[in-house]
Amino acid sequence: MNVNFKSGFAAIIGRPNVGKSTLMNHLIGQKIAITSKKPQTTRNRIQTVYTCEEGQIVFLDTPGIHKAKNKLGEYMVQVAERTLKEVDIILWLVEPTTFIGAGEKHIAEQLGGIHVPVILVINKIDTVEKEEILKVIDTYRKIYDFDEIIPVSALRGKNTEDIAASIFKYLPYGPMFYDEDTVTDQPQRQIAAEIIREKALHALDAEIPHGIAVAIDKMKRRPGGKPMVDIEATIICERESHKGIIIGKQGAMLKKIGSNARFELERMLESGVNLKLWVKVKKDWRDSDFLIKNFGYDKKEI
Repeated sequence: MNVNFKSGFAAIIGRPNVGKSTLMNHLIGQKIAITSKKPQTTRNRIQTVYTCEEGQIVFLDTPGIHKAKNKLGEYMVQVAERTLKEVDIILWLVEPTTFIGAGEKHIAEQLGGIHVPVILVINKIDTVEKEEILKVIDTYRKIYDFDEIIPVSALRGKNTEDIAASIFKYLPYGPMFYDEDTVTDQPQRQIAAEIIREKALHALDAEIPHGIAVAIDKMKRRPGGKPMVDIEATIICERESHKGIIIGKQGAMLKKIGSNARFELERMLESGVNLKLWVKVKKDWRDSDFLIKNFGYDKKEI
């Protein structure tokens, strides 16, 4: 192995909906974390792996740090804040605005007790004028002493190549944590559940997605013949009224979610997919420790 090989862990943090998953997917070169315009899309800590000749970066895409409203929210915040203490470097993503809200102040306070390099990544620079970006840099420099500041557009891929190069400056020399073909530690079942949840997030009204989870009941590859995977999944919601909206008139909404999910699942699994979806109501599941665990959120992580 290259004696100059570097390796380490990089946390991607920030308020909900600043583009953390979009950035990570772009850096890795393929889709792992789901993305949506609706906040709090990421619920688990997702590890992805970037490997090149210079070294290996294990990215941890955390849930957004926000004020929790229920047990699921508390779990998400605890996962994010614990991650800060387990990494070699932190990327703090922000939007290009000079308004420093309570959420940003809270993150700055959290970083105050962490003794690792912090890179400020100003995302969505394609949405503002260049002069505004300079003002944003000046504003954030006043609340934290960053090691570097990198303006990017994760969506457009602008300046994102600078991020990996900057991370490697601060990582220690060391071995690979994963073999070079690994891109994520997430099991396929979990990624499949997240893909279905993403398609539901895209299709449904704003009020419902926070209250949905997806459980994979069956995922089995058929033996022999044409490659085919049978997947049975249940979309869990909190109210009967939500169930009707998710199913839609004559099942139209559920068919739309299923069709969109099937397309992406087939791409991921490199196989045909026979997808069957059901909808069940589990009232207030986001406040139930048992149900949170049942839907794949590991309390041992915190």
